Amino acid sequence: MPTPKIAIVGAGPAGCMLARILSLSNISVTVFESDSSPNYRTQGGTLDLHPTTGIAALKDANLFEDFKKTARYDGDYYCMTDNKAKPFIQMGHGGGSVRPEIDRADLRKILAESLLPEGTIRWGHRLKRVEDGSVLVFEHSTKSGFDLIVGCEGGWSKVRKHITPTQPYYSGIGYTQLSILNPEETVSELYKMVNRGNVFAHNNGEQLAVQQMGDGSLHMSWSAVRDENWMQSYGYDTNELEQARQAILTEMQDWSPLLRGAIEKAQGKCDSKDLYMLPVGWRWEHHRKMTIIGDAAHLMTPFAGEGVNVAFDDARRLAAAIVKATQAGGDADQLNSQVTAFEEEMFVRMERYQRATNDIMKAWMFTPGDIWNVVPDALLCVVKLQIPKIMHPLAYLGMHVWWWVRRNFFV
Repeated sequence: MPTPKIAIVGAGPAGCMLARILSLSNISVTVFESDSSPNYRTQGGTLDLHPTTGIAALKDANLFEDFKKTARYDGDYYCMTDNKAKPFIQMGHGGGSVRPEIDRADLRKILAESLLPEGTIRWGHRLKRVEDGSVLVFEHSTKSGFDLIVGCEGGWSKVRKHITPTQPYYSGIGYTQLSILNPEETVSELYKMVNRGNVFAHNNGEQLAVQQMGDGSLHMSWSAVRDENWMQSYGYDTNELEQARQAILTEMQDWSPLLRGAIEKAQGKCDSKDLYMLPVGWRWEHHRKMTIIGDAAHLMTPFAGEGVNVAFDDARRLAAAIVKATQAGGDADQLNSQVTAFEEEMFVRMERYQRATNDIMKAWMFTPGDIWNVVPDALLCVVKLQIPKIMHPLAYLGMHVWWWVRRNFFV
């Protein structure tokens, strides 16, 4: 029985997960990654993996036990507040979480080191373009002869560019990442507030997110509604810590001193960027011998926390489709049929998450007026992902009644 030869572009979570699951079925796979070598540096905040998507993929990959050694089951605390640090809602208190947290760098290490034999990941292969449907042109070489190419190389995927002219567009939000290395000493009250978990503080068009990392440090992100060219036009170096600090503190003039302290005590690297997204519900015409998953297929802003979970779900479902084609004989037509069916299912599934993420972003970042009035609608977007559509009207009524009672009698 022939097995297809698979090329995966991008050694991020989706690419490595796909390669890992395929390797367990002895399917030939090569991962091409632009990074020159494995680099498990801190790559952003923590990730909470969900039972039916992220965790399910880890189990399919036989990596769940490795994951549990690093995951934090006591990092489930969430506190959402206004800009005065007054809580809207608090959830989880550090025990038995079904959505355990893990640092991005730790997750990437687990995935990358699971790929054997050595050489499965070809480091230092930055894709420039795809030619003739199945020829991968890198900066220093060209590769061909694959039965399927899977683009997993993020929002600016070159594989997607070959499939469709659709590109990400600016969400309207600028984003700056910062850190506090020794928070227990320098911001003790904020450290207690984070409670080993997460704090999300909101104001009109602004959000401060604070997350505890595995090493005890705090990762912070400052999001604000801004013009697309803000990094060039705002008159300061957006990636220089002191200049970015002063600019953000100016924006935070009416914020609580406790929350301003997070920016005042920031240390080390400062990383600013624009947040881009792909259109909600977009689709592409199927291309034989080629597909895309993860951010390449459905780039979203981070406000729903679903990105890596949906990417893992893509990987496990595409892997199952490839394995099914192989077991049925493995010829090109069978593989093409299974990949086509996978894409049709993914279009429906990814639209749900894209729409929820977009609605949450609009609620928190683009709704004028009293930020407290936003809370039930933002929470409802999360609830609607978990329940059948027929129950959405009941959930709307229940959420707004609960919030009215809570706000008027318990806050």
